Amino acid sequence: MFYQLYELNHAAMAPFRAAADIMRFAYANPLNPFSNTPFGRTMAASLEMFERTTRRYGKPEFGLKQTTIGDRTVSVREEVVWSRPFCNLLHFARSVPAARGNDPRILIVAPMSGHYATLLRGTVEALLPSADIYITDWIDARMVPMTEGTFDFDDYVDYVIEMLHFLGHDTHVIAVCQPSVPVLAAAAVMEEARDPLSPASMTLMGGPIDTRINPTAVNKLAQERSLQWFSDNVIMNVPWPQPGFMRPVYPGFLQLSGFMSMNLDRHLVAHKEFFMHLVKNDGEPERHRDFYDEYLAVMDLTAEFYLQTVEEVFIKHSLPKGELMHRGKRVDPAAIRNVALLTVEGENDDISGVGQTMAAQTICVNIPEDMRMHYLQPDVGHYGVFNGSRFRREIAPRIINFVRQHSRSAVRPPLPRVIKGGRAG
Repeated sequence: MFYQLYELNHAAMAPFRAAADIMRFAYANPLNPFSNTPFGRTMAASLEMFERTTRRYGKPEFGLKQTTIGDRTVSVREEVVWSRPFCNLLHFARSVPAARGNDPRILIVAPMSGHYATLLRGTVEALLPSADIYITDWIDARMVPMTEGTFDFDDYVDYVIEMLHFLGHDTHVIAVCQPSVPVLAAAAVMEEARDPLSPASMTLMGGPIDTRINPTAVNKLAQERSLQWFSDNVIMNVPWPQPGFMRPVYPGFLQLSGFMSMNLDRHLVAHKEFFMHLVKNDGEPERHRDFYDEYLAVMDLTAEFYLQTVEEVFIKHSLPKGELMHRGKRVDPAAIRNVALLTVEGENDDISGVGQTMAAQTICVNIPEDMRMHYLQPDVGHYGVFNGSRFRREIAPRIINFVRQHSRSAVRPPLPRVIKGGRAG
């Protein structure tokens, strides 16, 4: 009943949130003589803090309306081009000048690990000027009716394969964090079947390919608990009146509590500073709002996908051991021969430790040396692997260069195979 109690509490707080919002506008209204006083700003700040800490944050928008190609600004149109019950494939269609040649087609597989695909807004924005971008927009499991069936790890792999088939020849795939394992599995399944539409290149970023290497707090938690413990303690049924009523899920609000607890001190300090900026009225709060509007927006995961991922990736380490199964058949990374491989890690990653993603280079033994590269980005954590200034400046250009190098419609000079901190190694 815990999920039901959470929903009941959220509904019970609704009138108080509405009242707080109205009072905040009243105290912040320039016509109110108290609005520019310390008392008025403190009251407005307190009311906003109450409203923000008791609300449910909805799915954010990408909001990418334009990009710059060369010295020209072009419009961008977001459109759904492929759809299944648990995922939409979004295309960021650019108004590309007619004289420009074909840019590489990239499928970004966003994590299905709590946050929406919009967490990769910065990733898409950085790559848009140089590539034709598609991204998986996973659907909140609480919004999918039980009549649509289940969604597990095998389904995830099948979705990736279907999307690659839909996009066609010479598509490049980027997996950010969690999808590194199913994307590598999809590439192996396609290569073993001699599928001509297997990806031209595969970029794995901060992914848990082998969590036995430099285990983090997240990895250790999975090792310390049995699968039954996870099933008993974090799996709940979606309450009425949600569309996914009675679907077993790992609720987003539980995931969020885990995210927050990992860096609780940092979040408390951030909210304290946010309150003080509101009182001072110094224009800084907008950055806080933007970050937490994204960070606090979470989605439910299907129970079968979550539990299978915990078991296969974090407890049994099936992929690096050569024991991962897809539809009853063993996944063989050695079957990958024609897909170029780029692995990217962050030096300070506390989610996927250094070496966990690079392990893909070891298990994909038959990829030619001139079709593989590893890059370790200094001074960034997990989030910095796919977002932020260092990603835009250091990582994104390397991804684009690697993708262009291994396009199946062009032959280009070789790139250095292993790079650490911007230096060939």
